[in-house]
Amino acid sequence: MSMNFETNRGAPRSGRRAVERRGSAPPKASAEGDEVINILIVDDEPKNLTVLETILEHPAYRLVRAESADEALLALLSESFALLILDIRMPDMTGFELAEVIKQRKRTAHVPIIFLTAYYNEDQHVLEGYGTGAVDYLMKPVNPQILRSKVAVFAELFRKGQAALNANRALTMEVSERRRAEDRLREANETLEQRVAERIDELAQANRLKDEFLAMLSHELRNPLSAIANAVQMIDPSGPSSDRTAWAFGLIDRQTKMLRRIVDDLLDVARVARGKIELRKQPLDLVEVISQAADVVRPSLKSADELEVLLPVAEPLRVDGDFTRLEQSIVNLLLNAVKFSSTGRRIEVTVERIDGDAVVSIRDNGIGIEPEMLARIFGLFTQADRSLERVQGGLGIGLYICKQLIELHGGSISAHSDGVGQGALFTLRLPLLRGEQEAAPRQLIAPAQAPESAATKRVLVVDDNVDAAVALSWLIGQQGYAVRVAHDGSDALQAAREFKPDILLLDLGLPGIDGYELARRLRADGFSSSRMIAISGYARESDIESSRRAGFDLHFAKPVEFAELFAALQ
Repeated sequence: MSMNFETNRGAPRSGRRAVERRGSAPPKASAEGDEVINILIVDDEPKNLTVLETILEHPAYRLVRAESADEALLALLSESFALLILDIRMPDMTGFELAEVIKQRKRTAHVPIIFLTAYYNEDQHVLEGYGTGAVDYLMKPVNPQILRSKVAVFAELFRKGQAALNANRALTMEVSERRRAEDRLREANETLEQRVAERIDELAQANRLKDEFLAMLSHELRNPLSAIANAVQMIDPSGPSSDRTAWAFGLIDRQTKMLRRIVDDLLDVARVARGKIELRKQPLDLVEVISQAADVVRPSLKSADELEVLLPVAEPLRVDGDFTRLEQSIVNLLLNAVKFSSTGRRIEVTVERIDGDAVVSIRDNGIGIEPEMLARIFGLFTQADRSLERVQGGLGIGLYICKQLIELHGGSISAHSDGVGQGALFTLRLPLLRGEQEAAPRQLIAPAQAPESAATKRVLVVDDNVDAAVALSWLIGQQGYAVRVAHDGSDALQAAREFKPDILLLDLGLPGIDGYELARRLRADGFSSSRMIAISGYARESDIESSRRAGFDLHFAKPVEFAELFAALQ
């Protein structure tokens, strides 16, 4: 049945399912932008649908046509609609029946329905329409302006509902994201707390090790100093030489070397930490290194039988290494064996060739190593017994330095023990040189004899430690040199101008003018050709480099090896 609308209808456009047309009464602007609103129009007369399309044409609307209840249901299943404009009188299923079906479905129950009819104008029909869930009931002929206004209202309500739904979804997503962020933050806090706790434990452990190290350092330095002090008390400078005097001098020599070894080890720890250890490698015979290391250690033994060195017969083991550093490593291992062995001591050193490596085994029958200590025996400051009552000395740095030096040579070191009281075995491996490269002869520094020209050479000794300066001047004077002493930078400048020394031995830590500045002034004051040697307790690589830049020819660390110093004087 056609509808009589109060409007000028255009030509029918049958068969279209959706159109977008402009109208004179657009809906209010959407907060979400130009979002298109779907409106379903249902009528069994195509021309009536065309009239509705003409009335409601607007860019904000998308009008979907349905010419039967079945088409309307299919459209509702496939799309969402803001509004349904429904004719009541249709074949097969009336608008009321279709409305009841729509309201029974959860997905479509919320869609507003406007009934249009030319026949059902009685009150019971109107009530029936509202009873099926309609939001409005318009009688034909319908005023187009009224219809557009009502549609605009429902379109705006739909937009607001969608905006609220979108806002709710966004809020839900934000809440979910915040919850996830809170979960991540909580996990991060838990991880951070765990890491902080672990770091606190590490710092506490490091602090404990530091305190123990300082205590052991004090203990280790005081022992040789006490021995030296006691020996000095036993010496009568004015009396004749005696066995007691010879013994005292020997003790002083041994304990001084021990002190120097402790200081060198401490400096090596700092060098290793900074990666500043430099090796002076050359082809050498490892057998010679071990033999000399054994000679260094033998004075610490009660008898020569305590140390047995099994060397390969007439077979040099050539390696590329730093003789001094390799000797230092072997000495540390041997002294470690001596330290942890006492009654019935037996130390056995074996050297052999295995699979292209030189393998050195040092076995002792001492107190052994507990299983839990083996994994960290080469750690810095590691001690099996930290108590003040322990009988074994040491700072716990010798094995650490040994491992670092051997690894710098491309080798490896390991420790094994069957347990407490079962002794220990340390195994050192170094790669052998390939081919026929001969080991360079080791140049040993022997006490120098006074050169024939010593009496013609003048040496200026500058040190603010009066005892050290006087003792050094006596030793140099005994070699035939003319010696003069100064104790600060100003006196040294004056003495140099008067004495015209060929060689200057300068301490660096001088009062007033330090040794570096003194060297620069002397070089600028006419002593450019004089031999200038620094003798100082500062022996880091940076100190040696500073000496070189200041004009020194050589740098010796205190206490100086006199054989090396006398060789430098020549």
